[in-house]
This record gives sequence, structure tokens and C-alpha cells, in this order.
Amino acid sequence: MPHARPHASQHAQTRTRERRHRLAHEAARLMAESGIRDYHQAKLKAAERLGIFDDASLPRNREIEDALREYQRLFQRDSIPALRKRREAALRAMEFFTAFQPRLVGPVLEGTADTRSPVMLHLYSDDPDAAPRFLEQHGIPAEGRSRRVRLDRERAADAPVWVFSAEELTFDLTVLPLDVLRQAPLSSTDEKPMKRASAGQVRQLLAEEEILGYESGG
Repeated sequence: MPHARPHASQHAQTRTRERRHRLAHEAARLMAESGIRDYHQAKLKAAERLGIFDDASLPRNREIEDALREYQRLFQRDSIPALRKRREAALRAMEFFTAFQPRLVGPVLEGTADTRSPVMLHLYSDDPDAAPRFLEQHGIPAEGRSRRVRLDRERAADAPVWVFSAEELTFDLTVLPLDVLRQAPLSSTDEKPMKRASAGQVRQLLAEEEILGYESGG
């Protein structure tokens, strides 16, 4: 039976693909319904729920992100206006923080934001006190935090983070040195340079969404 071994291998690969697909969609469901933000945590919880424990069946974070986008489109229609609202608020915030050359990052840019998602911006300054001073000057109370940022494959840094509320939304500002503006930090989703957008690019994104909305009768 010369073809038995390749056939068994192909069957095993098909089973692994099916398991990855199931795990990605279960992890996406958990993130959408339970508010889990960490892909790794969602992945492990999904594996436990489905009783799938082999590493080969674990989906990549990007697969979960795609499944999450699909889940929201099908089952969480309220996430669409929530996303639009946050992108519009992001643009206003970026115009407010224009001196810091802001960039939009995270779920609001990626298209996976829901009603719980903060608006995440990167601000750039070599003066670590510039952002909190600017917030204080404008009477905006903010909570200081810290976030580990992967600058590249060799370097990581603890960056100051400022969180505040406005327009009934949460804004999350990570302050990075000016030289990081040249090269985006690595994404925790896939270890590739993080997707980010300038104010002009967010404006363009909103315009394209509006055109699509008209064309689809929305």
C-alpha cells in the first residue's frame, strides 16, 4: 500500500487545519463576548473548552483577529457604529495632540474594536514630561501607567502610558521617543511592525468607510 502513508499524512494535516479553524473561532467568540483582550489567553481558554491540546492546532493570533472581525460582522452589529464612533473620536484626539505627531494603533485601527475598546494612540516626544504637562495644562485628569513595548527584535522598553476619559470613551496614550517614529514597534499579535495610522490616514479611512456605506445603502 504505497499511498497509505501520504494519505494518512494528508488526513492529519486536514484535521489540524480544522482544529485550528475551530479554535480560532472559539477564541474570537470568547474575546467578543467575554471582553478578553489577550490573544494568548483566549487561545488557551478556547483549547481548554474544546479539549484540543496539541500545539500544531493552536491558531496564530492573526487568524483569531480575522475570526473576531467576522464574528463581530455576523453577530455584533453594534460593533460597527462603535468602531466608527471611536475612529471619529481618534481623529479629533489626534488633531488635539498634533504636536506629538500621534499615530492610531490597536483595535480601533485594525477594525476589531467593540463597545468596550479604548482609543489607543502613540505619541512621540523625547521629553517624558511633555505629554502629562500638556494634559495638565488643558485640565485633563489622567492616570499614569507603564507598558512594555517591543521596539524591535532585540530591544524592549517600558513606555509611560496616560489613560483618561472623554466623550464617554477611554483614551490610552503611549508616549514613545521620537526616533521610534521611523520604525513602528512590534505588534504582540504577530511580532511584525505594528500597524499604525497618521491623522491624514485616519481621515482617509473614514472617508472610504462613508463611501462604502453609501454604496451599500447603509
